[in-house]
Amino acid sequence: MKFSDSSTSLGLVEVIDDLCDSDSTAYPTARKLGYINAEYEKVVGYLISRNGKWEFDDTNYTDFPIGVQTLVNGQEDYTFDTTHLVIERVQVKDAGGIWQLLTPINRREIGVPMEEYMKDAGMPTEYDKSGSSLILKPAPATGSVTLASGLRVYFQRTASVFTASDTTKAPGFASPYHMILAYAGAIPYCMKYKKDRVPVYTKEKDSLWEQMEAFYAQQEKDVVKRLGMAGINSR
Repeated sequence: MKFSDSSTSLGLVEVIDDLCDSDSTAYPTARKLGYINAEYEKVVGYLISRNGKWEFDDTNYTDFPIGVQTLVNGQEDYTFDTTHLVIERVQVKDAGGIWQLLTPINRREIGVPMEEYMKDAGMPTEYDKSGSSLILKPAPATGSVTLASGLRVYFQRTASVFTASDTTKAPGFASPYHMILAYAGAIPYCMKYKKDRVPVYTKEKDSLWEQMEAFYAQQEKDVVKRLGMAGINSR
């Protein structure tokens, strides 16, 4: 289901107007957009928080969720995009061109100030997250790392949200559950003007959420589950 598709009346915007008996004057697209995007980010937040082996990424993105930066000699602080909700692993390329995996640390568990921890620049072996920054410890040194594109971050990111001008773009999760966003956009309007519809739409939305959760729980059907033989007690 696209964000807006007046040619077929099947876009999220048009379905919301059908559910609400509204139009773009009574219920402006900009307000619909806000409610749709809020639910969209909620859906994607749930999907990336699942701890299964299958890592969710919004299908609207055209690149892999990997960020690359150039290292600076003696600089330990590197900023990452705030849309990266989960940093999964960090790597630094050593002087020989080999990627080395860094170990995450928590500054609250270090017995000395961060400024005093691993003060001498070299090959980073650990990192700490602080706000929208990664702190590499120790700071990279020219002779120990490959500076050019030498920092690689694997992450999971939030939804590729809609803009008011989107027409061909569809939500980046399984299509049978796109109506979740339509109900989420309809309910706030109906709470003011069509109160009798709110329980029905809320029930439908909750049901779709349950179905979506069950669907994504069934990922990895191609993984072979090995059966072992338990020991037999002969007594």
